[in-house]
Amino acid sequence: MKRLMAFVRKEFLHIFRDFRTLIILFGIPAAQILIFGYAVRTDLKDAGIAVLDNARDGVSKELIQKIEASEFFYVKRYLASYEEIDAAFRQGEIKAAIIFPGQIAASVAREGSATIGIIADGSEPNTASLVTGYITGIVNDYSSSLASAVTSSLPLIVPEVRMYFNPGLKSHFMFIPGVITLILILICALMTSVTIVREKEYGTMEVLLVSPLKPWQIIIGKVTPYFFLSLVNVIVILLMTWFVFGLPVRGSIPLLIAGCMLYILLGLSFGILVSASTSKTENAVFISLLTLMLPTILLSGFIFPIENMPKVYDYVSMALPPRWFVGIIRAIMIKGAGFGYIWKETAILAGMTLLIMVISARRFKTRLGEEGR
Repeated sequence: MKRLMAFVRKEFLHIFRDFRTLIILFGIPAAQILIFGYAVRTDLKDAGIAVLDNARDGVSKELIQKIEASEFFYVKRYLASYEEIDAAFRQGEIKAAIIFPGQIAASVAREGSATIGIIADGSEPNTASLVTGYITGIVNDYSSSLASAVTSSLPLIVPEVRMYFNPGLKSHFMFIPGVITLILILICALMTSVTIVREKEYGTMEVLLVSPLKPWQIIIGKVTPYFFLSLVNVIVILLMTWFVFGLPVRGSIPLLIAGCMLYILLGLSFGILVSASTSKTENAVFISLLTLMLPTILLSGFIFPIENMPKVYDYVSMALPPRWFVGIIRAIMIKGAGFGYIWKETAILAGMTLLIMVISARRFKTRLGEEGR
């Protein structure tokens, strides 16, 4: 019995000395509880909307105040014309636009009813359904109060709902850009990290160390084939989305390819960074999946809207490249936006790519120097 207790105690000590095991046992479950508890939300909160108020009378002002008084919406922009609606949607500033016709109060008094327009961003079908449902509920509640005031049983204000970019609310309009984002970052990071770490395990890296190649030449030589293979993968995916799911690229294809190339380069650089941090294949796979897969699915915004999450998750997601690439690919593919609408996301992604490239190159060079000695 004493030998068994000593053996069990030894195993406990071994587990607590292994940092990776501690992460699996305690870190990952805790992180999942926090992320799923706070980030995964199917309700709506603080969604930005735009208002085109052609009436500017008492009814429109009261209804806008009611919408703003709820915790679900805030008015991001007041529009001056119909032409501004398209630009607001392409910039990704708003989830919906509410259009009040001229003299809505007079129409209610004279004709007994009036119509307002609600246009939602259909590129995110789930959010669009929530947004239109919540706004319609607020409008119907206000209409009921007006009806009771004038002793009428009919709704005085009738909302007309339309979906922009995705009239049929097809779900693959939302999932395909996100899946492309997840596939590219995982494949690029995993391919690069696993390949380099495997050469360390097999001892073939020593052959490169004694060759006349410099560290930066080794890095370029390793990532170049995977860069072009990933680019071919992007083209195949885009062709599949077009011919299989009927989702063509509405924007510039060269602009989309350029954005994908930047994102591929980032993924490959991250793979080099992972390979420089470990010397075992299973560790490289573990680190890549842990740091990329779950955050990309939950915190990039392609399934669960970031504005519904606590503010701290918004700040965390800003450090994740998938968040910015999802905005780029969704804007180009679904909204047909040009570079003028995605320059901010592109600049942030380019800065992240440059930073990761510099860190990974220096760390990889240092690691090669240590192994060479």
